[in-house]
Amino acid sequence: MAGRTQPVNPFPGIASAAVVAALILGTLAAIALRAEAGQGFGPADWAALRFTLTQAVLSALISAGLAIPVARALARRRFPGRSVLIALLGAPFILPVIVAIIGLLQVFGRAGWISDAFGLFGLPPIRIYGLHGVVLAHVFFNLPLATRLILQGWQEVPSERFRLAAQLGCDERSMFRLIELPMLARILPGVLAVIFAICLTSFAVALTLGGGPRATTIELAIYQAFTYDFDLSRAAMLSALQLVLTTAAAYAALKLSRGDGFGAGLDRAIRRWDGGKPIVDTIWIAIASVFLLLPLMSVVISGLVGLASLPVVVVQAAMTSLAVAALSTFVLLLMALPMAATIATGRYGFVDVSGILGLAASPLVIGTGLFIVLRPLVDPTSLALPVTALVNAVMALPFALRILVPAARDVVQRHGRLALSLNMEGRVFFSRILIPRMRPQIGFAAGLAAALSMGDLGVITFFANAETATLPLQIYRLMGAYQMQAAAGGALLLLVLSMTVFWLLDRGGRWHAEA
Repeated sequence: MAGRTQPVNPFPGIASAAVVAALILGTLAAIALRAEAGQGFGPADWAALRFTLTQAVLSALISAGLAIPVARALARRRFPGRSVLIALLGAPFILPVIVAIIGLLQVFGRAGWISDAFGLFGLPPIRIYGLHGVVLAHVFFNLPLATRLILQGWQEVPSERFRLAAQLGCDERSMFRLIELPMLARILPGVLAVIFAICLTSFAVALTLGGGPRATTIELAIYQAFTYDFDLSRAAMLSALQLVLTTAAAYAALKLSRGDGFGAGLDRAIRRWDGGKPIVDTIWIAIASVFLLLPLMSVVISGLVGLASLPVVVVQAAMTSLAVAALSTFVLLLMALPMAATIATGRYGFVDVSGILGLAASPLVIGTGLFIVLRPLVDPTSLALPVTALVNAVMALPFALRILVPAARDVVQRHGRLALSLNMEGRVFFSRILIPRMRPQIGFAAGLAAALSMGDLGVITFFANAETATLPLQIYRLMGAYQMQAAAGGALLLLVLSMTVFWLLDRGGRWHAEA
């Protein structure tokens, strides 16, 4: 129905897209105007650039390299709990970063479980801070993502390909060379580009596990120039560099994620005749499971002890985080729903482009631009919570649109003609037809946005003062004050709240929803 009259009023979606584009491009323009043309890069800036690229490349290569045998094992094996394990692989995406970092410190840190085990054999403890700590944390977050993406590539291979290879007498090595290796050649470049782009804009990991002169990312250098030196010109220059890097990485991720597949099959369940060695697949699955679940277990165990010693400020910060997440989710839906409906009409490509701008923009870059814009007009710290909620909504917008647009397009195609014949257009179609049939997707998008906002430790570090703090920021302050037991209790509280909010919104969207 792209070329005919549509039941959707496109103007709310166009207006939302214009607001998003103005926010992102306007803050970037403010940064560009603030930057001094004659100021060049210093040695510290070049060091930050080298470290940023190094850790992103290493994180992408290690995450994808480890994900290949894990995904292959999951593709070849069927066992009780397999579907639950695959579902858990998506948990780190909504896991608050500060929670995972505390878990990694308790397992791999100098006073962690592994260091204690090494001490029994007279070995020195592990030093987690620096490049290897940043890469370890990024692998923890991105190994599940890489595994899911590569596993999806395996599942997209028609079962007839494996059947034909088995009939031709192909052994395990030949089947890998003829079927699996071409699939990996198609999937891996996109996976590497996506993880590289994610690691470029990782702030909380570098803030907690890096931070030294040799372990400073561009994002962290922006924060330091802004917070410690109040050098807005240097922050603007670094923000422009960050924008160039993230834009290039996002463009590469979008381009490399596309490609020709293996063609269509008969949708039969995939059966493998190249069983290989079950013990090898079992070992890979066990290693990945232990690596991902052990830090979470440590947070739960230590957090239960730390809950009893939680200071009042942590409870207040938790309430603040819930308020910010609620406001962020409301703003996201206010933008995403009309934009998804407009994109579903097949017109107005500008709206789709505006929706993915958040992939190329860093939260700290937007925060820097907003501070520059707001500072002459009002005290930026007085707007800490609304600004944080707004930036969190914009950052979650690309993911929300990827969830909402397919469902919206299906509703418009299925019910658009009938709605037009009944004179149900604009607001009536939107409220009575589109929204009820998209409730599962709306609930999922809202839950994802709320969970991501609950765990965010980014823009709030720019605008918050001593009296204003979200729960992730308060946990970080407790860690800086070496109150690790209270920090662990706060991390457990944050983990429970984030997962509960996600589950309630996702479940609420599916309750009595029309499929």
